Amino acid sequence: MVPITGVPQFERFFRDAAALDVDKSDLKRYRDFVFDKVYDMLIMGVAAAKANGRDVIEPTDLPITKGLQERIHEFKRIDEDLWLHTLLDDLAARPQLDASLSDETEAKLPFIAGGLSVALAKSFRIIDSQMKNPSSEHWKRAFRLFDLLL
Repeated sequence: MVPITGVPQFERFFRDAAALDVDKSDLKRYRDFVFDKVYDMLIMGVAAAKANGRDVIEPTDLPITKGLQERIHEFKRIDEDLWLHTLLDDLAARPQLDASLSDETEAKLPFIAGGLSVALAKSFRIIDSQMKNPSSEHWKRAFRLFDLLL
């Protein structure tokens, strides 16, 4: 769950990333999105590690595309003032998997979650360029877009 102390940081993040206003109810949907998408990436990481004869997921096992890598860099610029990565560390999925995470992979998860967050925020603007505050329907559409790709 997003800690109460973190709510203003997440609200500012969405304003900085895509000029969106979000509220507490949006943050629950956001938390679910981060957990689900990081988990999906880790599942693919397990498959890649196993295909390479390893039981440890390395960063290169994760399906990081060029676009996601660019969003991670963008997140790092936004995060310089917010220190959101410390809160995202708690939100990034670490479920029971058939492989363990290397220390390097573990350290990258909050930034991957941040890159996914930037992509999510920007996807709302693609869905509706005039959007100020995403509705439940906008969240559903954004999730469906990400489900197509991750």
